[in-house]
Amino acid sequence: MSTSQVTRALFNEVMVPNYNPQQMVPVRGQGSRVWDQDDNEYIDLTSGIAVTSLGHCHPALVRVLKEQADKVWHLSNVYTNEPALQLAQALTRATFADKVFFCNSGAEANEAAFKLARKYASDHFDEDKNEIISFVQSFHGRTLFTVTVGGQPKYCQGFKPVPGGVHHTPFNDLDALKQLVSDKTCAIVMEPVQGEGGIIPADPEFVRGVRELCDQFNALLIFDEVQTGMGRTGSLYAYMDTDVTPDILTSAKGLGGGFPVGAMLTTDKVAPSFSVGTHGTTYGGNPLACAVAGEVLNQVNRPEVLDGVQQKGALLVAELEAINARHNIFKDIRGKGLLIGAELVDEWAGKAGLFLAAAREQGLMILMAGPNVLRFAPSLIIPDEDIRAGLHKLELAIDQLVNAADAD
Repeated sequence: MSTSQVTRALFNEVMVPNYNPQQMVPVRGQGSRVWDQDDNEYIDLTSGIAVTSLGHCHPALVRVLKEQADKVWHLSNVYTNEPALQLAQALTRATFADKVFFCNSGAEANEAAFKLARKYASDHFDEDKNEIISFVQSFHGRTLFTVTVGGQPKYCQGFKPVPGGVHHTPFNDLDALKQLVSDKTCAIVMEPVQGEGGIIPADPEFVRGVRELCDQFNALLIFDEVQTGMGRTGSLYAYMDTDVTPDILTSAKGLGGGFPVGAMLTTDKVAPSFSVGTHGTTYGGNPLACAVAGEVLNQVNRPEVLDGVQQKGALLVAELEAINARHNIFKDIRGKGLLIGAELVDEWAGKAGLFLAAAREQGLMILMAGPNVLRFAPSLIIPDEDIRAGLHKLELAIDQLVNAADAD
């Protein structure tokens, strides 16, 4: 047993209770394996909610971070720095974007995107063109603006009044969207795959229809790729799998491979609305963060890695389907690349948390996407044997839960 005085119980004493973390405390990781204070080993199929895209302690990221740590940590945006400029150049070369704004998180990237959309509309039309349309069950962050744009009212409870001019309509329902969009719409924001909403991919025709409506009503199309970006779906960004290009794209999570960083990408047409002094952030463009993110991009944006995501995603789905054939525990298995959701059958609806805890007891780390869906978002380079071993542990957890339910 560990003799450390830092235990899970300390969380309840010193931390604000907005989280309820699992009972074990991880202390080190390597690749797709994690060890806790008592040296118990876990297979990690979460990558920190699609963040540690190259696994834990990837040697190239460790090297770059250590090298930058010996140079400069922080300068403020009174100055620029080499890692930030190099990362911005690499992102614009690899995507549709001409300009980049750096920040610290996905919520901040989305906050910037929504502000930029309204500022652009104000600059080019008038201040009445300020409405943002989002989709039911979407998730865009936890700031007051981003929870308002997100389509999950539970995240706004207790925080009202919230910003106005935000409307929601069902995802993948183009007819419903047509009834809502108007000349007052400044932007439509969507996730190519809804994450917190249950791992729901956007239909290709729906994506095309959204782009056409944006063009028709002079609205900007914002893709929230905080979770789908940086190789998660098998392309560098998920928009690349469509025939649609957004006006603004947000990126974070996997962009830093575990180091906090966010980015908003946009075009030369839209970027000038963020003129000097209109928006800012103390840590955005931090040299440490940008150095690491630059190496993440170097590592991920290679055919062997992106093709591997498709192959590994297919393996993960096949293993889940085999489990389901034996246990009939999932009503649907869906997603793209290595962002997979397994929706529980009605008998187990609302009980995804039980599966997380049972999996932990078997030495497996998984996620939820709402109370009904198990979410899997492992490292993009997870070994195939870790996928198979991890899902074997999941099946043991399912056996445990089903047998306990039958006994009751």
